Amino acid sequence: MARTWKPLVMSKAQASRARRTALIALFAVMSVALDSMVTPGFSSGIWSGWVFVMSPITGMVLGPRDGFIATLISVMVGHTLVFRDSAFEFIFTLGAPIGSAISGMVFRGKRGKILVYYAALLAAYFLTPVTWSLPFWGMWDVYLAVLVLLALIALERRERSNLIRDPRTLAALSALLGLEADILFRIFILIPCRGYSVFYGLTPEVLAMIWSIPAPLITPIKVAISASIAMLLIPSILKVLKENELGVDLGHSDES
Repeated sequence: MARTWKPLVMSKAQASRARRTALIALFAVMSVALDSMVTPGFSSGIWSGWVFVMSPITGMVLGPRDGFIATLISVMVGHTLVFRDSAFEFIFTLGAPIGSAISGMVFRGKRGKILVYYAALLAAYFLTPVTWSLPFWGMWDVYLAVLVLLALIALERRERSNLIRDPRTLAALSALLGLEADILFRIFILIPCRGYSVFYGLTPEVLAMIWSIPAPLITPIKVAISASIAMLLIPSILKVLKENELGVDLGHSDES
């Protein structure tokens, strides 16, 4: 008697978990490829690879939690495949998944919590004595991000959030705030945690030179590139997700 095979039917919960796992894997693989692309002459500043292009988009599409997981996997694998100058880079690159999660939070309207993050790390920075001899303008892009975040929160409280519900605008702002949060974490490790001395043996004088140039110039350019790409891609990605019943609600504060 021939055996009859029945098609495998997954429950909604199983299908949801399968889609979630597939999306995490997909974005992780794409980010690994970008993190492994170390471009000579454009590796100064915060990121030596090109993961900064993908990490905000990953957070916006997958959400804070899954975006964090996918980006964490990608930078760990990418840094292993293309080893940087020091093993300490594995500590600094933890800023990438944090930034990805924050991009996802901004995209979903969770901006109050992000302000606490920025305030805490900036306070730690300015309370560290060595920063008093560093050029103030060396973190001008972080200060700009704080002003943007405060403006977003103010608009929401005045019930003008429709001004920032446009997917392109929201994608650019989410990328900006996520990447600057990434930068701020790395600065926290470098300055308040004394990574510049413990990890690299730098003196305050050498640190001041690095703080002047080229990082304050190259890093904002990379942020602008990422924000521009996010503006171009996010509307199309949202359309595809909506067609497959995986849409992202811009005003929904979920926990994913």
